[in-house]
Amino acid sequence: MILKRRREEPSAGFQPAIDPSSAAPLPRQLYLLLRNAVAEKRLTAGQRLPSTRLASAEWKISRGVIAEAYEILIAEGFAVARHGSGTYIAPSIPESVARIDQPGGEGVCPIRRTVSAAATAILTRGPSLEPQKALPFVTGRIAHDERTARLLNRIAARHVNYAFEGYGDIQGENALRAAIGAHLAVSRGVRCTPDQVFITAGTQQALDLAFRVLMTPGDTAIVEDPCYPPARQCLALNGINVVGLPVDRDGLDTERLLVGAIPPPSVFYVTPSNQYPVGSVLSLSRRLGLLAYAEENDCWIVEDDYDSEFRYQGHPIASLHGLDKANRVLYTGTFSKALLPSLRIGYLVVPADLVGAFRAVRPAVDRCPPTFQQRVIADFLEEGYFPAHLRRLRERLRASRDMLTGFLTERMAEHVHVLLPDQGINLTVKSTGTWRNDTAVSSAALKKGVVVMPLSRMNVASTDTSRLLLGFSALSEQEADQGTWLLAEVFRRKAFVDG
Repeated sequence: MILKRRREEPSAGFQPAIDPSSAAPLPRQLYLLLRNAVAEKRLTAGQRLPSTRLASAEWKISRGVIAEAYEILIAEGFAVARHGSGTYIAPSIPESVARIDQPGGEGVCPIRRTVSAAATAILTRGPSLEPQKALPFVTGRIAHDERTARLLNRIAARHVNYAFEGYGDIQGENALRAAIGAHLAVSRGVRCTPDQVFITAGTQQALDLAFRVLMTPGDTAIVEDPCYPPARQCLALNGINVVGLPVDRDGLDTERLLVGAIPPPSVFYVTPSNQYPVGSVLSLSRRLGLLAYAEENDCWIVEDDYDSEFRYQGHPIASLHGLDKANRVLYTGTFSKALLPSLRIGYLVVPADLVGAFRAVRPAVDRCPPTFQQRVIADFLEEGYFPAHLRRLRERLRASRDMLTGFLTERMAEHVHVLLPDQGINLTVKSTGTWRNDTAVSSAALKKGVVVMPLSRMNVASTDTSRLLLGFSALSEQEADQGTWLLAEVFRRKAFVDG
């Protein structure tokens, strides 16, 4: 008996260029090659694909890889399987099917993508101001405390129980809200009940929630100039017009408000206890003036008290919220600086009559904050560990601040004047007149492996380009020594171009 040999289809001549060194799985590579052959009409509708046995022999690929690639083609409608006959290119392929490049390929011609005007504005302001590498003077680093680490690990072990977990309260765990309220009452003079506290994923989510509830797109917010960039970006994404008021040694210049030079805004966004990034403190007279103005003109004030725990000289001035008698202030804080950024736990205190509005909006932004982290922090606060932790941390940060100030004064007094902060984890230096382009200095320093942030990137209307921000949290003596020598070399050699 003579067996009749099946005639080979044209597809038997197809030769896929598999790249064994690629990170993409082999079935995915083969699928994309076959799909692109369909898009380019090298494989046409109704054409039979080689059997897995024949394809394996011709393409030098395992039958399992080929079978998986065929299955993807079939699942996505580019091929059909006919029982007892084989796999065929689908009889109807849309004309609009385009090729897809392999991962890591050069890509197709760029297509214009439309994004919002707010996103475009943020993109045009350049890359993130805070490099993620742990370089000298980078901001946002956390000083590790071994005693606190042991306590947090021990507390965390109590709460690892996945059997009974579900969605939590919209506002967060009541135990943590009560503990935060008690802490704020003693440390910042904030008067609130647990019902007024909303737990958030850090300060940024608290700001976004506040701006969404308090403002309508097209409204105006007055901010400090220079201003914390993520807050300004958050306002822009919510369609808010931003007006900047200058900052001096006494904080936000409220005199311009009192003379009627600026129309009343819907919201003020301020960092009164330690202005970010300049580091000045809003004086008591200006605090009272701002509160009176907000009451008279029906304005809200969002008070960002992001690092009030780190006060090095004297007693902290009372928070705006603690001085507010008209319930115009919303207060926000975070545990990112005092404990760990990765916990992503912040809080927002709102007036009692706004709780309903915030509860209504919160689920549209975030269903509820994570309960595990909340319970750990709640126990840490309730069991009395937080004050001792803050005392240890303050002493370390004070030592880091003084060490960095000493190195800068010793090695760069000709070029920079150090503005010694009474609070916080960053300090600002100002040009003595030997340079005037902070972005150029920042770029030159980064090439040396040192991070100094240009304050001009945070300007709203100001044209000042003579200031730099340096972080000193978690700064070792070796990093401070080496980093200041490298920065001094940048200034000494004029390794930047002044504009």
